[in-house]
Amino acid sequence: MLLDTYGRVATDLRVSLTDRCNLRCTYCMPEEGLQWLAKPELLTDDEIVRLVGIAVTELGVTEVRFTGGEPLLRPGLTGIVERCAALTPRPRMSLTTNGIGLERTAAALRAAGLDRVNVSLDTLSAETFQRMTRRKRHADVLRGLAAARAAGLTPVKVNAVLMPGLNDQEAPDLLAWALDEGYELRFIEQMPLDPQHGWQRDGMITAGDILASLRARFRLTPEGEDKRGSAPAERWLVDGGPQRVGVIASVTRPFCRTCNRTRLTADGQVRTCLFAEEESDLRGALRAGGTDAEVAELWRKAMWGKKAGAGIDDPSFVQPQRPMSAIGG
Repeated sequence: MLLDTYGRVATDLRVSLTDRCNLRCTYCMPEEGLQWLAKPELLTDDEIVRLVGIAVTELGVTEVRFTGGEPLLRPGLTGIVERCAALTPRPRMSLTTNGIGLERTAAALRAAGLDRVNVSLDTLSAETFQRMTRRKRHADVLRGLAAARAAGLTPVKVNAVLMPGLNDQEAPDLLAWALDEGYELRFIEQMPLDPQHGWQRDGMITAGDILASLRARFRLTPEGEDKRGSAPAERWLVDGGPQRVGVIASVTRPFCRTCNRTRLTADGQVRTCLFAEEESDLRGALRAGGTDAEVAELWRKAMWGKKAGAGIDDPSFVQPQRPMSAIGG
């Protein structure tokens, strides 16, 4: 198992398949994009499947989330999903995506073994979407969401980040829309992971702000910590349920003490936390001829050193140099 010194066990693996993205969200990357990883630096399809296999068969991982960048840009995605679905024991598999391209791939991904998707959508306005992402793709995302629902990639979860002066008043409208469409909405506090290092805590929309806005229109009943477990989102029943809304408050209400995640970057580095400054190289071990047992031991050692928390509130906190697109959300 992947145990750390605080007694936490990592059973949820986040795998970044690429650092590339076809949007330029203001809270994620600059308009001109980034210096992408060269192809030889990226894990191959075989290496990804092997590492997921080690995690599942040797290290106790039960959940696998494919992320990016934008994972739908990975040419071999369907094959990776299909091969991971054939593992014993079979992990539950999900995908975090911006939804562009999901309309044409949702059915194939479901047939390959993908269980569900999380789709990022911050606004109901095409104009605001263009301002936030610097692309005119709002309609593509809506079609992708509908395709995911039709394909059975459920529950379809929608992730939204609220930004001051852009979409900060949209929380109630987003929730009303999600309830009508049958999607589960989750608001995510903006995190200090932008490569521009422009994040300012004083200006962010907090979980408290979001909940106050929602309560002006909806009755929210806490679902309770017993049902939350190690999930990052605090959830509330909306108007008595059964539909729910979640808030991931990584900054103002960190959930580090129950974290069960381990992260694999697009170039094969283990990260113990989104905000970690250290990484452990598994790609090098694979390419040097390391056995599954040797790679598993490197992974165990990396997770054993996981820190107690992200440290955002510590005066010594340093924002990671690696951009979110390479880390994987």
